[in-house]
Parts: sequence; structure tokens; C-alpha cells
Amino acid sequence: LQPLPGQSDDSSDEGDASGDTEMDFLRSLFSRTLGLSPGEKVLDELTLDGVARYILSGKCKNIICMVGAGISTSAGIPDFRSPGTGLYANLQKYNLPYPEAIFQIDYFKIHPEPFFALARELYPGQFKPTVCHYFMRMLKDKGLLTRSFSQNIDTLERVAGLEGEDLIEAHGTFHTSHCVSFLCRKEYSMDWMKSTVLSPLCGCISSPILDIVFFGENLPDRFFTSMKMDFPRCDLLIIMGTSLQVQPFASLVSSCAAKYFLGNCDTFFRIL
Repeated sequence: LQPLPGQSDDSSDEGDASGDTEMDFLRSLFSRTLGLSPGEKVLDELTLDGVARYILSGKCKNIICMVGAGISTSAGIPDFRSPGTGLYANLQKYNLPYPEAIFQIDYFKIHPEPFFALARELYPGQFKPTVCHYFMRMLKDKGLLTRSFSQNIDTLERVAGLEGEDLIEAHGTFHTSHCVSFLCRKEYSMDWMKSTVLSPLCGCISSPILDIVFFGENLPDRFFTSMKMDFPRCDLLIIMGTSLQVQPFASLVSSCAAKYFLGNCDTFFRIL
């Protein structure tokens, strides 16, 4: 934590006392809210170092990660909402009625071409995992990762070494592809999809082929079953690369039993 502009590193005794009073108030408030005993502290300080010490203490055994497009931007994949650089700001060439239409199921059923053209630009094999992806892999290797709940379809979690059991790909994935017709559901390989992704259609009744969840569609059943199973036993929730704008993914935080969760916005901590 850095001092505020114009504030010296050497705080006065009065400032220290004021800070201690505020921290005592917060601890008291959180203890009442969470039903903790007055002296019980989960983190010794609200910093990344404090979280690291909590993880190393052996008391933190069930970590859940919630991740979004922001963890893949340093790999070269744009996020959605960043002004100027996000996907929604750079879709003019597709002549959409509005940017979000490219991910709307009703629009896709009539005009699938814009989505598949975008998919070709983002398709797996062109990008490498980032430090965030490998951080989750490290948690898995240490036996600490309960699950990663991801909004991403880029498969970089899998490239980093997470497996299907480690992941809830809430909004679908390019890793698998099936005919969207409920009467068919034929599976297609990633290599086949990569060669035809401009407009992949199944031979059954020319239905599109993909395993992506669009706006207006239900999330996979496994999202909800895993939420009910994983979150009640979570003792640290780490949120990376998402502004939690999309439901029902954003509502996961309200299901968490963790005392603390670590968010990606200016490294903030919030108490549940």
C-alpha cells in the first residue's frame, strides 16, 4: 500500500491512532456480520502479503477462482468493455445493430457470420497463457484449487494445465464443439472447427456448430451443481479479470462461505 499523494511515509502518532481506530471498527463490524469471535482474525493484514501468509498457513484449503477476459488481455486477447481497445469498441466492420448483438442468441440464429468471423480471430492456438493462468495451475499443483469458474472461451486455462474437472467454463468453450440441434448434437474436433470456423455447419440440417453460451441462453447445468457443492466450503475466493457485469456469473460471490475474497480492482478486499 502506498501513501496518499502529499502524505509522508512517516505517519504521525495521531494518524496511526486514527488508522488503528478505523481498523478496530472494521474488525468489530465484520466480526458481528460473520459471527466471528471478537479476537478472531483470518488475515493478519489486508494486503497481498497477508493473503499469501493465509494461504501458506495451512488454514486455507479450498480456493475458488472466478476469472474473466481481463486475465487474457496480456496474451493479446481483447476484453469486452475497455474503452478503445475492448471488443465492443472494435466491431464496426461487422455492421451490427449494436455491439452486444454479436453474442445475442436471437441475432446469431439469423446472422451467424459475424460471430464466426470474430471466432476465427480469437480461435485457440494463436495465444499463450498468462501468469494468471499459471497461478491457477500452481494452486492446482499445491492441492489448493477447488475449482476455477471462468467466463472465458479461449481455453487458455486448459493450455496452462487445468483439466475439465478443475474448470467450470460458464460461458462455453472452443475446446469442444457440437451441433446445436437437439436432434443431432454431433461432436466435431477442434482441428475440424479450426479449418472451417468461418461458418461451420453440421451436415444434419445445416445447424451451426459451437459450444458457446450466448446472451439469452441458459448456463450449463454443471455451473449450478458445482456452485452448490463448491462455494459453501470455499475459504478464499480470488476474483481476477472480471468486472462482474454479467449475471448469473456475478451472483456467485453471494454463494461463498469464505471470510475474504480478493478482487482484481486495485487489489481490494471485501468481507462477505
